[in-house]
Amino acid sequence: MRTLFYACAAAAALLAGCASQVVPPIEGVVWQIDNEHTRPQGDWEKLGVKRLLVQWTVVDNLAFLPGTDVPPGAAMPDWPKIGQQPWAREVIVGLAGRFDERGARGDLENLVAQSAKVARTPPPVNVTGYYFPIEIDPTWMEAYRLKTLLNQLPRPLWISVYDSANVGPEELAQSLVEWLPEDVGVFFQDGVGVHAREAFVARHYINVLVRRLGKDRVRVIAEAFRPQVGGGFRPATLDELRPQLATYQGLPIYLFEGPRYVPPQLVQGLSAAQKER
Repeated sequence: MRTLFYACAAAAALLAGCASQVVPPIEGVVWQIDNEHTRPQGDWEKLGVKRLLVQWTVVDNLAFLPGTDVPPGAAMPDWPKIGQQPWAREVIVGLAGRFDERGARGDLENLVAQSAKVARTPPPVNVTGYYFPIEIDPTWMEAYRLKTLLNQLPRPLWISVYDSANVGPEELAQSLVEWLPEDVGVFFQDGVGVHAREAFVARHYINVLVRRLGKDRVRVIAEAFRPQVGGGFRPATLDELRPQLATYQGLPIYLFEGPRYVPPQLVQGLSAAQKER
């Protein structure tokens, strides 16, 4: 049954793709802070970007914003300058997290407590929401523990979700319906950058999540990178990213990750693709 569905979905996506590969407006970019990336620069506003999702402001007990009791990172971001950028008119502030996913999942209570403190001293930008940097997938059998813990954090609040086990969109959505607080939104990681799935399959996941959770609670993170020969990742090429983004027409799209993987030359190509009719 699932094989039949994917075959039909692929055919539908192929027909739709033949009609248009116009790149839709891009709502936001993601910025993942670390000691080497504290000065985000880009011209993403040319794509329509006006929202910045900061993955975290405290990570591995290093703070990248003032006013906390956590040791500071190697350099403090220039938050006032960031807040003046056209691509950061609205900022979703990431709270406290860990680089290691297993470590984060094993330290939920401490991360939530730390995040609650961080939220009381947000950076000097136009904060329009908060993001708890925990990534949820079907293999994490204790994700339900977040149901009560997330109530300690301010709203609007977002988390991110992916499907590493390929259980399917209905199963993924049902698991969230069973425990996720109804006032918490979801960023769905499309998995295209790591070749976990094709964009048309990711689109189906998003459609199901929208149907089950409501359209205002679902946004898509489009992975703007690809595996690099020899290890690591590189920016996606225009030919790789264009059809991926075109598949998400009509959805609120966030590019991961802006400073690393969406340079001016790629922005120029995508901007031109937005103007084609």
